[in-house]
Amino acid sequence: MTRVFLILATLAMFVAAACTTGNDGTAGGSGVYRIRNEERVQFRMLDSVNALRQAAGSPAVQLDAMLNAAAATHSRDMAVQNRPWHFGSDGSSPLDRVARVGYTGSMLGEAISETYENELQTLTAWMENSGTRAVIMDPKAVNMGFSWYQEPTGKIWWTLVMAN
Repeated sequence: MTRVFLILATLAMFVAAACTTGNDGTAGGSGVYRIRNEERVQFRMLDSVNALRQAAGSPAVQLDAMLNAAAATHSRDMAVQNRPWHFGSDGSSPLDRVARVGYTGSMLGEAISETYENELQTLTAWMENSGTRAVIMDPKAVNMGFSWYQEPTGKIWWTLVMAN
Protein backbone atom coordinates (compact mmCIF):
# COMPACT_ATOMS: atom_id res chain seq x y z
CA MET A 1 0.00 0.00 0.00
CA THR A 2 2.93 2.34 0.69
CA ARG A 3 4.08 1.77 -2.87
CA VAL A 4 0.69 2.89 -4.18
CA PHE A 5 0.83 6.13 -2.18
CA LEU A 6 4.38 6.82 -3.37
CA ILE A 7 3.26 6.40 -6.96
CA LEU A 8 0.30 8.72 -6.38
CA ALA A 9 2.54 11.30 -4.70
CA THR A 10 4.88 11.26 -7.69
CA LEU A 11 1.97 11.65 -10.07
CA ALA A 12 0.69 14.58 -8.00
CA MET A 13 3.67 16.61 -9.13
CA PHE A 14 2.54 16.22 -12.73
CA VAL A 15 -1.01 17.24 -11.91
CA ALA A 16 0.18 20.28 -9.96
CA ALA A 17 1.66 21.63 -13.17
CA ALA A 18 -1.78 21.52 -14.76
CA CYS A 19 -3.48 24.03 -12.48
CA THR A 20 -2.76 27.56 -11.36
CA THR A 21 -2.76 28.71 -7.77
CA GLY A 22 -4.22 31.93 -6.50
CA ASN A 23 -3.10 34.13 -3.60
CA ASP A 24 -5.20 32.15 -1.14
CA GLY A 25 -3.49 28.85 -2.10
CA THR A 26 -6.45 27.58 -4.04
CA ALA A 27 -6.78 27.04 -7.74
CA GLY A 28 -7.34 30.34 -9.49
CA GLY A 29 -7.66 32.21 -6.17
CA SER A 30 -11.39 31.45 -5.98
CA GLY A 31 -11.25 28.72 -3.35
CA VAL A 32 -12.43 26.23 -5.99
CA TYR A 33 -10.30 23.93 -8.13
CA ARG A 34 -10.82 24.69 -11.81
CA ILE A 35 -9.80 22.15 -14.41
CA ARG A 36 -7.08 23.47 -16.70
CA ASN A 37 -5.70 21.81 -19.83
CA GLU A 38 -8.91 19.82 -20.26
CA GLU A 39 -7.47 17.94 -23.23
CA ARG A 40 -4.87 16.36 -20.91
CA VAL A 41 -7.05 15.28 -17.98
CA GLN A 42 -8.02 11.90 -19.43
CA PHE A 43 -4.40 11.10 -20.29
CA ARG A 44 -3.18 12.09 -16.81
CA MET A 45 -5.79 9.76 -15.32
CA LEU A 46 -4.85 6.97 -17.74
CA ASP A 47 -1.16 7.33 -16.87
CA SER A 48 -1.96 7.33 -13.15
CA VAL A 49 -4.21 4.28 -13.37
CA ASN A 50 -1.65 2.40 -15.45
CA ALA A 51 1.15 3.24 -13.00
CA LEU A 52 -0.94 1.79 -10.17
CA ARG A 53 -1.88 -1.26 -12.22
CA GLN A 54 1.74 -1.86 -13.22
CA ALA A 55 2.85 -1.65 -9.58
CA ALA A 56 0.26 -4.32 -8.74
CA GLY A 57 1.23 -6.54 -11.66
CA SER A 58 -1.93 -5.88 -13.69
CA PRO A 59 -1.79 -5.13 -17.41
CA ALA A 60 -2.14 -1.59 -18.69
CA VAL A 61 -5.46 -0.33 -20.01
CA GLN A 62 -6.16 2.06 -22.86
CA LEU A 63 -8.70 4.83 -23.25
CA ASP A 64 -11.72 3.90 -25.31
CA ALA A 65 -13.72 6.67 -27.02
CA MET A 66 -17.05 4.88 -26.55
CA LEU A 67 -16.42 4.33 -22.84
CA ASN A 68 -15.31 7.98 -22.52
CA ALA A 69 -18.65 8.99 -24.06
CA ALA A 70 -20.60 6.80 -21.62
CA ALA A 71 -18.62 8.30 -18.72
CA ALA A 72 -19.21 11.87 -19.96
CA THR A 73 -22.94 11.27 -20.30
CA HIS A 74 -23.17 9.90 -16.78
CA SER A 75 -21.07 12.68 -15.24
CA ARG A 76 -23.39 15.30 -16.73
CA ASP A 77 -26.47 13.31 -15.69
CA MET A 78 -25.28 13.04 -12.07
CA ALA A 79 -24.92 16.84 -12.02
CA VAL A 80 -28.47 17.22 -13.34
CA GLN A 81 -29.72 14.84 -10.62
CA ASN A 82 -27.43 16.48 -8.04
CA ARG A 83 -26.46 13.13 -6.57
CA PRO A 84 -23.63 10.68 -7.16
CA TRP A 85 -25.08 7.30 -7.94
CA HIS A 86 -24.79 4.64 -10.58
CA PHE A 87 -28.24 5.05 -12.14
CA GLY A 88 -29.17 7.61 -14.75
CA SER A 89 -32.11 9.97 -14.51
CA ASP A 90 -33.86 7.67 -17.00
CA GLY A 91 -33.22 4.61 -14.81
CA SER A 92 -30.27 3.42 -16.91
CA SER A 93 -27.55 1.30 -15.33
CA PRO A 94 -23.84 1.45 -16.17
CA LEU A 95 -24.40 -1.61 -18.39
CA ASP A 96 -27.16 0.23 -20.27
CA ARG A 97 -24.98 3.31 -20.85
CA VAL A 98 -22.06 1.26 -22.16
CA ALA A 99 -24.38 -0.62 -24.53
CA ARG A 100 -25.98 2.63 -25.74
CA VAL A 101 -22.65 3.95 -26.99
CA GLY A 102 -22.09 0.75 -28.96
CA TYR A 103 -19.36 -0.81 -26.85
CA THR A 104 -19.34 -4.55 -27.59
CA GLY A 105 -17.03 -5.73 -24.81
CA SER A 106 -17.99 -6.44 -21.21
CA MET A 107 -18.27 -3.64 -18.70
CA LEU A 108 -16.47 -4.65 -15.52
CA GLY A 109 -17.25 -1.75 -13.19
CA GLU A 110 -17.77 1.94 -12.66
CA ALA A 111 -16.34 4.41 -10.16
CA ILE A 112 -18.10 7.72 -9.57
CA SER A 113 -17.49 10.75 -7.40
CA GLU A 114 -18.75 14.22 -6.61
CA THR A 115 -15.91 16.49 -5.47
CA TYR A 116 -14.24 19.86 -5.67
CA GLU A 117 -10.89 18.08 -6.10
CA ASN A 118 -8.70 17.28 -9.08
CA GLU A 119 -8.52 13.93 -10.82
CA LEU A 120 -5.51 12.69 -8.84
CA GLN A 121 -7.17 13.43 -5.51
CA THR A 122 -10.26 11.65 -6.78
CA LEU A 123 -8.20 8.62 -7.85
CA THR A 124 -6.56 8.57 -4.42
CA ALA A 125 -9.97 8.48 -2.75
CA TRP A 126 -11.09 5.71 -5.09
CA MET A 127 -7.97 3.68 -4.27
CA GLU A 128 -8.69 3.99 -0.54
CA ASN A 129 -12.08 2.31 -1.03
CA SER A 130 -11.95 -1.45 -1.56
CA GLY A 131 -14.88 -1.49 -4.01
CA THR A 132 -13.62 1.21 -6.36
CA ARG A 133 -10.04 -0.02 -6.01
CA ALA A 134 -11.20 -3.46 -7.22
CA VAL A 135 -12.82 -1.84 -10.28
CA ILE A 136 -9.67 0.12 -11.15
CA MET A 137 -7.29 -2.76 -10.53
CA ASP A 138 -9.38 -5.52 -12.16
CA PRO A 139 -6.79 -7.60 -14.06
CA LYS A 140 -9.37 -8.46 -16.74
CA ALA A 141 -9.71 -4.79 -17.77
CA VAL A 142 -8.20 -3.73 -21.08
CA ASN A 143 -10.19 -0.54 -21.76
CA MET A 144 -11.03 2.47 -19.64
CA GLY A 145 -13.46 5.31 -20.05
CA PHE A 146 -13.03 8.45 -18.00
CA SER A 147 -14.74 11.80 -18.00
CA TRP A 148 -16.13 14.57 -15.81
CA TYR A 149 -18.49 17.47 -15.74
CA GLN A 150 -17.64 20.65 -13.83
CA GLU A 151 -20.50 22.86 -12.71
CA PRO A 152 -20.14 26.66 -12.73
CA THR A 153 -19.88 26.45 -8.91
CA GLY A 154 -16.76 24.31 -9.31
CA LYS A 155 -18.25 20.99 -8.20
CA ILE A 156 -16.92 18.17 -10.39
CA TRP A 157 -18.73 14.94 -11.18
CA TRP A 158 -16.27 12.17 -12.12
CA THR A 159 -16.99 8.84 -13.83
CA LEU A 160 -14.52 6.03 -14.62
CA VAL A 161 -15.57 2.87 -16.44
CA MET A 162 -13.43 -0.27 -16.79
CA ALA A 163 -14.17 -2.92 -19.40
CA ASN A 164 -12.67 -5.74 -21.43
